[in-house]
Amino acid sequence: MVRRRSRSRDWGPPAPPVWPGGGGDRRRRSCAGGAELERLPANMAAAEQQLSEASAVVAPLPLSSGGGSSGGGGGGGSGSVPVLFCFSVFARPSTVPHGSGYEMLIQKFLNLYGDQLDMHRKFVLQLFSEEWSQYIDLPKGFLVNERCKLRLVPLQIQITTLGNLTPSSTVFFCCDMQERFRPAIKYFGDIISVSQRLLQGARILGIPIIVTEQYPKGLGNTVQEIDLTGAKLVLPKTKFSMVLPEVEAAIAEIPGIRSVVLFGVETHVCIQQTALELIGRGLEVHIVADATSSRSMMDRMFALERLARTGIIVTTSEAVLLQLIADKDHPKFKEIQNLIKASAPESGLLSKV
Repeated sequence: MVRRRSRSRDWGPPAPPVWPGGGGDRRRRSCAGGAELERLPANMAAAEQQLSEASAVVAPLPLSSGGGSSGGGGGGGSGSVPVLFCFSVFARPSTVPHGSGYEMLIQKFLNLYGDQLDMHRKFVLQLFSEEWSQYIDLPKGFLVNERCKLRLVPLQIQITTLGNLTPSSTVFFCCDMQERFRPAIKYFGDIISVSQRLLQGARILGIPIIVTEQYPKGLGNTVQEIDLTGAKLVLPKTKFSMVLPEVEAAIAEIPGIRSVVLFGVETHVCIQQTALELIGRGLEVHIVADATSSRSMMDRMFALERLARTGIIVTTSEAVLLQLIADKDHPKFKEIQNLIKASAPESGLLSKV
């Protein structure tokens, strides 16, 4: 049974719950970097005592060079200031140099909780306000000058999405459409045809194209039927996900990117891992069901079901292209219409979604 903590004006809301497991058991739990994370003390008076003692034994992190801006590093005083660092259900007292700002505080959170933080997520740093009796977002230019309580809060990924697509905010990802996959992937000839249609549409609408090839030395290059003319990036890889440093850099060069249209092979491996990394970075992902497949239809089916539950949009090539032009009066409507006059192959892929 979990104990509940008494409320204290000095510390604000109730402290996070202790680990379940009984009574006065003070066993330690592992924390980031092999450090030990203790159970919270039985009352907040004990927490204050622990915090006071921590100031004498916990050394602050070394300052990085060049940190002199407001909210950037230490300065404006001498000595250390005790701070309670909270993340999830954990709370750990430590100290920082007097005058520490945002960068030093983030560094301290990483030092204390690094192995528990998903570095692909975005976070908000908050300060407990005595005036408002609740947490507030860290004020701009904040510097630590007195004892305080901070928490790091992950931003929630928006699961429900409208799925709007516009050419100016979209990039196409073509994943590992290589020669050696031809005999193994279900309906590979059909997804070649649909992938080529998507890439033609991207060129017509001026949408950036990023292409990867999984270990091309062993698996060959992209099949000849797929025209890669105008691709922003064609990149070999060994990682299953397409989200490589070079790909992230290429996306960063394109202003306003919000959505990724993703297709290729295999659905349950490279497509799935790419999609999950992309939504973890706050991008909206559209997987084109008639342009992605696997060696096993069961693997493909369960991957698409899982991805749809995470908020990824499973769609079709025609739906994507028509959504991108949005209007019969779009200047490129006729060209897109010519692309989709011939329906996508009735391969059985869509009946297995």
